[in-house]
Amino acid sequence: MTQGSGTQDSLTQDSLPKGSLHGRLALVTGGARGQGEAESRLFAAQGAAVLIADVLAEEGRALAAEMTAAGHEVRFLTLDVTDPESWAGAVAEAKAWKGRLDILVNNAGIINRTLIGDTALDAWEKVLRVNLTGAFLGIQSVSALMAEGGGGSIVNISSNSAFSGHYDPAYTASKWGLRGLTRSAAMELAGSKIRVNAVCPGLVVTGLNAASPHLKPMIDMTPMKRSAKPEEIAELVLFLASDASSFITGEDFVIDGGFTAGAAYRRVASETGIIRD
Repeated sequence: MTQGSGTQDSLTQDSLPKGSLHGRLALVTGGARGQGEAESRLFAAQGAAVLIADVLAEEGRALAAEMTAAGHEVRFLTLDVTDPESWAGAVAEAKAWKGRLDILVNNAGIINRTLIGDTALDAWEKVLRVNLTGAFLGIQSVSALMAEGGGGSIVNISSNSAFSGHYDPAYTASKWGLRGLTRSAAMELAGSKIRVNAVCPGLVVTGLNAASPHLKPMIDMTPMKRSAKPEEIAELVLFLASDASSFITGEDFVIDGGFTAGAAYRRVASETGIIRD
């Protein structure tokens, strides 16, 4: 509620725009930088209180301090998404702060970039633990508190690699797995008014991959001829987190500038003169 003349006004969630997150509490994993940072900032701008959760404590605390100074309700908490006890602490923090949790974004993820023959078993297992098991533990941990508050929205950050065969088997398997987890969770939790969806970004350039050699070839093959901005992905996540998507659950949303829709066919058409770039 907002304050005015010493009393609370009559502003309710029903009177707000569908995309508003006023009065909601959101937890964003991997929220300290990159795509997670963009989501945390946008959620706060739309009125949510935000728990920025990450293993990057220094960056996370700095971001939370900056956003708090700008007038937003933000807290940072250290969260290892592979650890059930760490998740229990995050849920306890949400309950102690706001008594509820309305939104979970399972954004935390890592990449390996090795081929099958070069991938050690511990490297394979680490990627799956963070990217897939971490999201499973998040859903498992928050669903009871979310249901107590009347429901909510869970958004899993998958990848357009979940529709193809990326040259990184661990990462690809984890992102395909997220699609299956999303659908199973959506069916199981619908009765608790918890919606579960997946966002599947294509190439997003951040400080983490700005020097990678695969960027130019991917951009060249993308029909829109560019990469996504983290803020563009965050806008789709916001839509799925908000009441604007109130009848959507169990779905995958690809956001990749047309890459999955037919980048290879477009390349062929361009090289054979059927279309002109």
